Amino acid sequence: MQSPPPAPSPRLLRDLVEMRPAPPRRWLFALRATLCMGMPILAGWLADDVPAGLMASIGGFTALYGSGRPYLSRARQLALVALAFALAVGLGLWVAPMPWLVVVTVAAFAMLSTWVANALQIGPPGAYMFMLACAAGTAMPASHLTPLHAASLVLGGGAFAWLLHMAGALFRPRGPERNAVTAAGKAVATYIEAVGGAHESSARHRAAFLLHEAWTTLVNRQPARARRNSRLSRLRTLNRRLHLCFADAMGAASRGQSPSATLLPEVHQLIAQVHTLQDVPGTAENAVPLGHPGACAMLREALQPGSGSRRVLLRVGVAALVVGTLGAAVHLERAYWAVAAAVLMLHQGFDWQRMLQRSVQRLLGTWIGLLLAGAILVAHPQGPWLVLVVMLLQFTIEMLVVRNYALAVIFITGAALTIASGGHPVEAPGTYLLARGIDTLAGCAVALLIFRLIPPRAVQATIPEQLLRTLHAVDTVVVHLANGTVTSPAARAARRQLQHAGFALARAHEDGLAASRQQRRTAEQAWPVIAATEQLAYRVLSACWALEHQDDAEARTSAAAMFGNDGLGQVRRALERLGAAIRDKQPPAVIGATPPLLASELDNLHRCLSREPATAS
Repeated sequence: MQSPPPAPSPRLLRDLVEMRPAPPRRWLFALRATLCMGMPILAGWLADDVPAGLMASIGGFTALYGSGRPYLSRARQLALVALAFALAVGLGLWVAPMPWLVVVTVAAFAMLSTWVANALQIGPPGAYMFMLACAAGTAMPASHLTPLHAASLVLGGGAFAWLLHMAGALFRPRGPERNAVTAAGKAVATYIEAVGGAHESSARHRAAFLLHEAWTTLVNRQPARARRNSRLSRLRTLNRRLHLCFADAMGAASRGQSPSATLLPEVHQLIAQVHTLQDVPGTAENAVPLGHPGACAMLREALQPGSGSRRVLLRVGVAALVVGTLGAAVHLERAYWAVAAAVLMLHQGFDWQRMLQRSVQRLLGTWIGLLLAGAILVAHPQGPWLVLVVMLLQFTIEMLVVRNYALAVIFITGAALTIASGGHPVEAPGTYLLARGIDTLAGCAVALLIFRLIPPRAVQATIPEQLLRTLHAVDTVVVHLANGTVTSPAARAARRQLQHAGFALARAHEDGLAASRQQRRTAEQAWPVIAATEQLAYRVLSACWALEHQDDAEARTSAAAMFGNDGLGQVRRALERLGAAIRDKQPPAVIGATPPLLASELDNLHRCLSREPATAS
């Protein structure tokens, strides 16, 4: 049995000073974001309307999204992001004269953006920026702009960001796809090296996840059809071969053997071919998996009863309403700052430890950042100097935010207050800055309180649910596997669901490790059962991959040899008894003989459940 992932240790003070490594080529991302923020302000100054330029710079936040996506998919996403920013600002300005409606609108927009951003996995900075744009629109000093005019300016800033973001398509049109396949290949190589070691389970999970992400890049985020010998089709061929290597390695591991000595060199050769694509044939459309579920399915899943996403939405909405109502009751000048702080804490669905850590980082960074903001507001830079200040702040933010969040918040505060000033002098800057600090304190405090009042579901419930969901998905896929029909549309959908269930099970365990002491103990006790269930799921998936290179007749013959006369019935009965043990919190009944293909994994899961039922509280 592989070692479980370590429980996260308290790192509150260490994270305040630790500088993590920056991702490769982060400077390029930061430079793009900087230009997208600075150029609209420069255009506003040239047009003798700096407030309009600052308004348009909100659209520049479009540049923060879409990195890593294929360019056609990126073009669609960035266009929608730019439209969302324009809608947010226009809506915020429209409701600004009606204080009672501001609170409701900001809360509703926060919930809507959190739902869509989290369900569709649009990536950092997620829903927060949309809510902030909506809230900022209610208080930005640009009285000469109508809501429609302001929305048009933001859309113009977003269009400029779109053009700059898409420029890479002129030089490496398939760069994102190549990067995704390369990352998957390196993860497969790491897994092969880790087989039999303490980190085998985590390496297997990472390889499976990155292969799945690569298929999402190569399938979901592409046109419906790809030409047989196009670069996209050949990249699919390489990713498929990597997946077969992954399946071979998992098959050897399930038999207690080391992977073939030729497997690792083959993976390295496939990685090298990603950049040349020499002598790589195309892949037929029916030989690729389905990747992520569709957008509608993911949005529906986020609203399912008992899902963690629904609780996140509820926390965000309640916190925004509470903070907004509190701000209106005590006549806070810009209560949206407090609402933004609360939503920032809650929208990503962090556990309590990370929530507390993020709130401390936000508070310290904000209060120190108020000194920087004060210096900028007193200096009151104009024209090109204002453009230069905003660009320097934005570049520093993007270089720091992935390395040390608390340090980045210092510059985030300076940039936000500079833009919020609308280019006008601020009367009584001391009072103004103190109010922003109090707003942040109130927002963080309310967020922590709401999290305590609406906590995540206990792992005593979520882990058994995910175990049962995974076993049910295994049962569905096994039927297709036993019939040798692993490439049919129904089989591919079932395999995708099994992969999805395996990832959800891993997340449930990780959430438990980061929860309270009692829940962490429960998650640690459940680890052997979780690891055995994951191993069973991946063994079934690897067997499906092994059949894919055969034609229909050969696949049926191989499946019959794998399962024998009653092998499918034996496996399904075993799964039913194992599921009943989890559901009833009792040791499992004897599962009897099963086909050699899955006998080791089923027996291992049976032993783990016999020692420690996974649902024990």
